[in-house]
Amino acid sequence: MVTHALMDSQASLPVFAESVFECLPRSDQRRWAQAYVQGLLVTPGKKSVRRLAAAVSGSPAASQSLHQFVSASPWDWMPVRAELTRWVEPRLAPPRACVVSPAMLRKRGEHSCGVHRRFLASTGRSVTCQVGIGMFLSSYDRAVPVDWRLLLPGSWVKDHERRVRTRIPAEVGPRSVEQHALDLVDTLAGNSRTAPLPVVVDLEAAGGTHATSLINGLALRGRDFVVAVPDRLQVAVGRRLRMQSPNGEDGQGLVLAARSLFEFDAGTLTRMESVAPWDGRGRHTTVMSAFVRLPRRGQGGERIDRTYRLFAVRPEGGRRPLQLWLTSLTHARMESVLALTRTLAQAERSVRAMTDGFGLLDFEGRSYPGWHHHMTLVSAAYAYSRFDQRPTGGGERMLVAA
Repeated sequence: MVTHALMDSQASLPVFAESVFECLPRSDQRRWAQAYVQGLLVTPGKKSVRRLAAAVSGSPAASQSLHQFVSASPWDWMPVRAELTRWVEPRLAPPRACVVSPAMLRKRGEHSCGVHRRFLASTGRSVTCQVGIGMFLSSYDRAVPVDWRLLLPGSWVKDHERRVRTRIPAEVGPRSVEQHALDLVDTLAGNSRTAPLPVVVDLEAAGGTHATSLINGLALRGRDFVVAVPDRLQVAVGRRLRMQSPNGEDGQGLVLAARSLFEFDAGTLTRMESVAPWDGRGRHTTVMSAFVRLPRRGQGGERIDRTYRLFAVRPEGGRRPLQLWLTSLTHARMESVLALTRTLAQAERSVRAMTDGFGLLDFEGRSYPGWHHHMTLVSAAYAYSRFDQRPTGGGERMLVAA
């Protein structure tokens, strides 16, 4: 027996689907988009195409039609993501940050687009995976993905046979993790209907090694940011010391690795403060910080002479801070800046939730368009679930036509 709550929830899904998928040019595409999202919401366990089809239709041909829609149908996922962005924004009440965070999508075999071996520091093991770079709109208590990029290693970008087999578009070339992040920021700026949000980024897990290029790119775009940076990031500190910067130019300030600033400075250049939790609950956090500059030039050779705040949380009972951060929000209260760093944890929780309950890892296709279609539909299902708290399980079929 289907409960009234379930019937109400299913009745509201068409309203959501009409808003997000109205940009699809054909009615059958819009119908199957809604069916796929519905299947992700109501199918327990593994979200194979066959099981999704069985959950939403009594037709034996539904599985083939659903597979065709996701893996082969030539619909453009970018307008759908733009509509999803505009649907999510007003419901976060209000969004606090746009968060760029990677998702490691473990795969079996070597034929899925972009799959490769990668060492994960979090587990100490190498895994076979795809790497998705996600853009999340985040409040302090939830984060919702609205856009994705697929990281393609050189072995995929340069292999013509692989490109043809997985239908990688000709215009898709080699791009670093940092370039993908900046592309996500630019795309969100074009899709958003709200004022620009601070950008929060941690790309270390995805192999991000060029924090300076990311920071300079965000600065040139006029975007405020909080970026996780490596220990070895070169920073310039102080106003009275003068020495030559690593690129041979005269620069004001002492140039050294970011970590060493906190390890060896006795308070001349750094400060330590006790920061209250942003929500007024929990324990105070000890934060070390210093005002720094980056001894670098922009891509066009222009001098980038901006002051940032380098900071780190000092763990209780420990000497070494766990993570270094650089922010352009030099005049903001540290409580607010520290709260922004915690939006990354919200994005990570969203990835885990999509993995456990929304079929993030269950795409059976191998193509580049199919991956983007699946990630778009999973993101839509997850967004719907975050803002519609009525039950969606139970197995009631939509009875879509195949």
